[in-house]
Amino acid sequence: PLLPSSPPTGAAQQLDELLADLGHMQSKQFAVAGQGAQEPEETEPKPSLDKMLGSLTQDLQELGITATPTSVCATCHKPIAGKVLTALGRTWHPEHFTCTRCGQELGARPFFERGGRPYCEDDYHQAFAPRCAYCAGPIREKVLTALDQTWHPEHFFCAHCGKVFGDDGFLVQGGRPYCRQDFLAMFAPKCLGCERPVMDSYLSALRGVWHPECFVCADCLSGFDSGSFFELEGRPYCEQHFHQRQGSICHGCGRPVTGRCVTAAGRKYHPEHFICTYCQRPLHKGTVREHGSKMYCQACHDKLFL
Repeated sequence: PLLPSSPPTGAAQQLDELLADLGHMQSKQFAVAGQGAQEPEETEPKPSLDKMLGSLTQDLQELGITATPTSVCATCHKPIAGKVLTALGRTWHPEHFTCTRCGQELGARPFFERGGRPYCEDDYHQAFAPRCAYCAGPIREKVLTALDQTWHPEHFFCAHCGKVFGDDGFLVQGGRPYCRQDFLAMFAPKCLGCERPVMDSYLSALRGVWHPECFVCADCLSGFDSGSFFELEGRPYCEQHFHQRQGSICHGCGRPVTGRCVTAAGRKYHPEHFICTYCQRPLHKGTVREHGSKMYCQACHDKLFL
């Protein structure tokens, strides 16, 4: 059953006055905003909002009504009479639940917690997220760790060609990552034969390294099956082509002259190959005659050409 309404009490009158004052203050703010800045008017001081609320609470208690706040704001430590925002195990006035760093209201936006304090997404990442070693920006999502640093995955690429690393991984030189192709091209030892990088088995000779298939005679490109070679101007040669380049090939048999040598008409011979082209007898200096790049004894030359 409804009880008859009683005359308004002092508490009710104060509540009416409080609401009227709040309405008056709000309408005055709108008027000032529309007219521009004006000189403040001298008015009689009015009781503060906190005092009026305190007096209202006291009057309610005298009527036997206990006004106990259901929540206290974690920021201002005052009772929450209207909307309550619950976060981090505490309650807040919605306007007081703000980012610890920039002060913007978080409201219903996502937020991050650090040390029991709320942060907006941007400020949290700026303050606490790992930094990319390439761009120095905060890493918000996937983090790639390499070379004792953190990277955005799209920023961890070859220091030479700029390509992101694939399944081949990467190689390091001077603290910087390189793809396999560029690393070998830039830092691997080069074969003295083909000048390509040496990656697997190799031979060491002539103050450098060689692919086994590249260590061949510089003239005939044949390998050194005997295990020996001759050097001329930093290049390897088989015996035949070494002596040919040195001018030490027997003009008689076409083989290298490595021991005793007979020189005649600017050519070299094994002693046993220095013979008359016609009679095949050994020749002796002083009795040698040349005709058409061939050597003859005196008698055969005179018989054939005189």
